[in-house]
Amino acid sequence: MNKMLKTLIYGGQMSLAVLDTTDMVNEAIKIHALSPTAAAALGRALTACTFMCGALKSPQDKLSVTIAGGGPGGKITVCGNGELFIRGSIDEPSADLPLKANGKLDVGGLVGREGRLTVVRSMGLKEPWSGSSPLVSGEIAEDFAAYYAFSEQQPTAIALGVKIGKDGTCLAAGGAVVQAMPGAEEQNLSEAENKVRSMGNISSLIEEEGAEGVMKRFFGAEEYNEYHPQYKCLCSREYVAGLLVSFGKAELEDIVEKEGSVKVGCQFCRKTYEFTAKDVGELFEKYGE
Repeated sequence: MNKMLKTLIYGGQMSLAVLDTTDMVNEAIKIHALSPTAAAALGRALTACTFMCGALKSPQDKLSVTIAGGGPGGKITVCGNGELFIRGSIDEPSADLPLKANGKLDVGGLVGREGRLTVVRSMGLKEPWSGSSPLVSGEIAEDFAAYYAFSEQQPTAIALGVKIGKDGTCLAAGGAVVQAMPGAEEQNLSEAENKVRSMGNISSLIEEEGAEGVMKRFFGAEEYNEYHPQYKCLCSREYVAGLLVSFGKAELEDIVEKEGSVKVGCQFCRKTYEFTAKDVGELFEKYGE
């Protein structure tokens, strides 16, 4: 079961979140047929997005993140909402690279390092809020830490990891995030950052000790709030139908005449919605011209 555990540490000066997103990453692997390196890249992004969605104020609030680094994996897109329904995709799910010299997956090489990380939040206001920062390494965790520092001016230490087995499934995935609260002492911030760095391979820690064990071992935290995010796409035939109407009846009828039907695929769940000539006619009876 996916978990996000959240608490305050250092007398309330720092917030701590530890996540186990193993099931979420396995769902993404199943949907997208991800290569090991693509699974690690998308899995890290899904984990970071889950943490960010945990800060949304309302279940209806939405958040999306794009990571475009120019690497062979193409763009990564991850989205979620205040209910912690998370989904994501990578442009080239089968793209892969040889292991690095240290035996680890080359996520930075797959993602690329010449680009930006962009966050968009929709919180019921007239216009969505957006922020962006240059990629630092393409390794995802460092890039999110840089985003928080440059775009939101919030000191943040992040460890993210995805462990892929020989059969291509995810053995463990998750992360740990520490953020400074207003007025946090520099000494406590430095100590917390060092603890996050000392975690090493966070996915192996999650596999061996669970999120609860990581919280207790590194920060002595035994009381926390527990949340259960999940990989869940929000697409539906009705939602797609509403989008199609915006193209206009003439254009849809032209597509039907040439292709036999209108087909729309969802990038997050890989479902395909098909609309025949009859369906198109009924759409405009329902929604109008």
